[in-house]
Amino acid sequence: MTTVTELETERLLLRQWQQSDLPAFAALNADAEVMKHFPATLSVAESNELAEKLGRQIAERGWGLWALERKSDQAFIGFTGLQSFTDMPFLKAANSAVEIGWRLDRSAWGKGLASEAARAAVDYAFTTLELTELYSFTACRNSRSIAVMKRLGMLECPETFRHPRLPPHSPLSEHVLYHLQREDWLAD
Repeated sequence: MTTVTELETERLLLRQWQQSDLPAFAALNADAEVMKHFPATLSVAESNELAEKLGRQIAERGWGLWALERKSDQAFIGFTGLQSFTDMPFLKAANSAVEIGWRLDRSAWGKGLASEAARAAVDYAFTTLELTELYSFTACRNSRSIAVMKRLGMLECPETFRHPRLPPHSPLSEHVLYHLQREDWLAD
């Protein structure tokens, strides 16, 4: 049986998903402002399906995109963590890689919570999982996520790419790519 990892920061708990997270997650995924850099908002059913999928992935390997809980009031505020991915055009030699990602409720924006949670995930990726590299990517116009990537010490790759799961004509298809090597992270 896989041990499910939980991470803790000063203000946050990165944990396995709970049934009680579903209403707040559905509200987050229905918020047009939160989802403006994604193809569409999600219905309640789509949101619940996503939460179940993320929970299964954590149960299977012990880590993933963890539910994010604010410790001061035990409120669910989104997710942060690590996710394996394939089929991206920048993966030339490797078949798969690991992305660090996040999605937070608007009430949690501007407080440094995404960066705080992401730092815990980076630490876990490089110290416990001993990964050699992490990626993060987003639509070119997503300045908030790009700012988090920079705060993590990630470096922007010189070329943008078109996300293969988005129509080429979509204003969201052009993505920036950021990268962090374990050796660079250890040097800081």
